[in-house]
Amino acid sequence: MTSGNRLKKLRKQAAQRQGGYCFYCRYPMWDSRPEEFIGRYGISSGLAQRFQCTAEHVQARCDGGKDVAPNIVAACRFCNSTRHKAKHAADAQTYVSFVRSRLAKGKWHPPQLRASFSERKNASDRSSRAR
Repeated sequence: MTSGNRLKKLRKQAAQRQGGYCFYCRYPMWDSRPEEFIGRYGISSGLAQRFQCTAEHVQARCDGGKDVAPNIVAACRFCNSTRHKAKHAADAQTYVSFVRSRLAKGKWHPPQLRASFSERKNASDRSSRAR
């Protein structure tokens, strides 16, 4: 199996383990069909791009991290790329704390997304309970 195929498989497994939510921000992600995601949440294609599912190395490759299941989590494109834009990327647990503190202040993702995702999640939860 090529490295790219292995990473794709690990990403899909991680996303499934995480219920389709980003490891860092806990917002929903899409993997292969952005149109479905856009329709479900009523957001623009530009905003949807930030929630594309990516494979995130808990221990970064540059620090010796490997493409193995225990080292791969699923993260939205925004969280993954933002973590690695820093001159010295924070370790995964520090970054989780940072992202969630920003979210609590309404300063990570655009505010309108919180409402879109919360409304859809609440409707989905109600539907699941009714079955």
